[in-house]
Amino acid sequence: MPPAKARSPFVPCTLAVASLLGCRAPAPPPAPIRLVDLYKPDPAANAPDVVPPPPVEWRFAAASPSLAAGASAKPPAWVAGPGVQGLTLRDGSLAGRAATDTPVIDLERPPSEDRDVVHEVQVRMRASGGANLSMLVRNVDKIDLKAEAEIVPIIPWPLSGPLIPGDEMRTYVLRTTASLPAAARHVLLRPTDARGATFEIESVRIVSRHEHLAGVSAGLAWHGMSEVYRETLVARAPDALRFDLHLPARPRLELAVGTIEPSPVTFRVEARERGGKVDDVLLERTVTLPNRWETATVDLARLGGRDVTLALTLASDTPRALGFWGTPVIRSVPEKREADAGGGSAPARPQGVILVWMDTLRRDHLPFYGYARPTAPALARMAAEGTIFDDCVAQATWTKASGPSILTSLYPSTHGVQSFNDLLPSSATTIAEVYRKAGYSTLGLETIQFVGKFSNQHQGFEELHEQGSFPERQGGTTKPGSTKAARTEIDRLIPWLAAHRDVPFFVLLHLSDPHSPHSPYPPYDSLFGDPGGREEHERQREKVRPFIANANMRRFGMPSLAELLRAGVDPGRFIAYEKDGYDGSIRSMDAELGRLRERLVELGLDRRTLIAFLADHGEEFLEHGRTFHNQSIYGELTNVPLFFWWPGGVPAGTRATETVQLIDVMPTLLELSGLAAPQGMQGASLVPLMRGAGARAGWPRPAITEAAGRPDPSVPTVEESFALALGGWKLVHHVARAADRPEFQLFERGKDPLDATDVAGQHPDVVARLARELEAWHRMASSARLKPDSALATTVSGEELERLRALGYVQ
Repeated sequence: MPPAKARSPFVPCTLAVASLLGCRAPAPPPAPIRLVDLYKPDPAANAPDVVPPPPVEWRFAAASPSLAAGASAKPPAWVAGPGVQGLTLRDGSLAGRAATDTPVIDLERPPSEDRDVVHEVQVRMRASGGANLSMLVRNVDKIDLKAEAEIVPIIPWPLSGPLIPGDEMRTYVLRTTASLPAAARHVLLRPTDARGATFEIESVRIVSRHEHLAGVSAGLAWHGMSEVYRETLVARAPDALRFDLHLPARPRLELAVGTIEPSPVTFRVEARERGGKVDDVLLERTVTLPNRWETATVDLARLGGRDVTLALTLASDTPRALGFWGTPVIRSVPEKREADAGGGSAPARPQGVILVWMDTLRRDHLPFYGYARPTAPALARMAAEGTIFDDCVAQATWTKASGPSILTSLYPSTHGVQSFNDLLPSSATTIAEVYRKAGYSTLGLETIQFVGKFSNQHQGFEELHEQGSFPERQGGTTKPGSTKAARTEIDRLIPWLAAHRDVPFFVLLHLSDPHSPHSPYPPYDSLFGDPGGREEHERQREKVRPFIANANMRRFGMPSLAELLRAGVDPGRFIAYEKDGYDGSIRSMDAELGRLRERLVELGLDRRTLIAFLADHGEEFLEHGRTFHNQSIYGELTNVPLFFWWPGGVPAGTRATETVQLIDVMPTLLELSGLAAPQGMQGASLVPLMRGAGARAGWPRPAITEAAGRPDPSVPTVEESFALALGGWKLVHHVARAADRPEFQLFERGKDPLDATDVAGQHPDVVARLARELEAWHRMASSARLKPDSALATTVSGEELERLRALGYVQ
């Protein structure tokens, strides 16, 4: 949670770091002044006299359904999708019956250029039975309703809420953490989840962000422009937000401004010395294009060390026009240092930390882990310049569950994020929150929705680029957008680093290039495979697609071995081509990471920047009969790369052989940064293992992977498994399992890294010993499970709770 006041980013050296690096801690710089932390709402402020935009509302009381007046000149269409019988207008409602437990109604709208997002959806209806109501919006011209209905049991819709069956007409309010376009062409409604239930829908209303903000005069929020989100102060013209401050030496104001208004809005930053009579205009910026951030830097040096009143004011010809002040923060700029020119020795503490999170990257497809193909020459060079961990284990085998473990140093059983719509509790402390609290500027770049606000993992970021902000990710619905966005991400990161080269910073760089679809762009599409074979490979994919039972895997075109054989498709040839594309995707990402290294050197940041490189999970290529990930906890999905790079800061050319985990990364980065770790972290710092021989008290430690059961209509049993790796062994406990799967499996990790040969029958003593270890771990992780946000009302003040809600930490 963001604090009211930030503290210094540097603390005295710990003994471990002092022994490793030789500690020479510099004097701490002044803490930054974040205006979002100083903002206090005015309880006397009146709601603005603003006419909200025309609502988007389907009413069925008329002879034919229509949008509310002014919203559209063309009435919408409505279609009974799969699982709906007898849909008709009756007594002022759209009435029908659910023939299945996934009935779908499609409400279609005319095209719109509006770029607003959904705040909430209000549905007035009643149903005779069922437990849940849910909705989905799709901004496409054509939609496959059958496919959408099939995937609901696997991937729940993001807008959902409990349903109260009965005869009473009720208004249900549905909210989501996902960013959904308010102008979506298709609004899909699942009015009940009970087969045989009848329903009557009186109206459906989409409340846009603009409509919601019509009742807001000023406030604190987490707002996005074109899917780039910032901690934001919201205000209306001609109001001013004023702050009484004591400025540090050499102060600089950094901020971004933007609006959702179609008319121009002028942003002014004014300052008046305490006791003065004249406001100096330090910045005047007119924004004419809505839904876009414009960054600005204001030099406050001449006011350094003085008491001032800083005013953020707005002007517009449109009465009460909205303006967003994004991430306004005052930092003290350090004096010029010789290190700015590059070279020299590393400081005792890194100035910057970059966590490079590579999605879906197998360890055994990298050359510095023994792979024959040159998939990652830039990474290989950086790994050789740092410390490599030969055996790192992921805590889960899909991004939704693995990511929170990386960012909080907690097991999934403790942080509680295991299913599609789960949210990280706000009581969790993320690594970004620790760095933000320590005064670092924090930036997140993410290309999979699970990494950001949809999982409540935006906690601690001043600025976050969600997946929808990247052009490569803006694909359709039944065909996912391209995952190859590393080039755009590095293009955004480089100027940000240049602008923050003289202040402490923390960056989460999430790269999804290795994720399916395994179709790299030129020239990487032909680097390891024949691009001429693409047409035949896609023909084979379409041939097998009807045989893929799992609707989500059918969408991605990811078949199992049995499905390939049933379709008459050669598995070896199919998988070989997939691997060619996978390796090419790794190489395209590697080229961009090489570009990042070059720019760090150019900016003089190479010896002042600590980088951790890791992957959240791997990818299966039929090693256990499946493709994709999250279907098991075998080695191809759990064995991930990990190395640390900080020239002069961490030992170069070092390899640690101990088994470690992804939850160990956060405590390692914090210790190397000289920052106190939050209580409750379940990982351990890897600094002792970087020293080489000896000094490894507390190791070996067991490494755990979890796979909570996910609904899959294509298999008869929802499986749940846990794995423990310790002392060269790996025990897998299938708690919930198919009838033909044993409860326990045992593998020899040294000679069987992909868990191909079960030796449990040969070593019952090892199975029993590791089963006791796994049970002890399970008791520990479960007893530490974070409380849900519903319990916050009894643990935090009302003011703090409202603040957390404003920033989107609490739903």
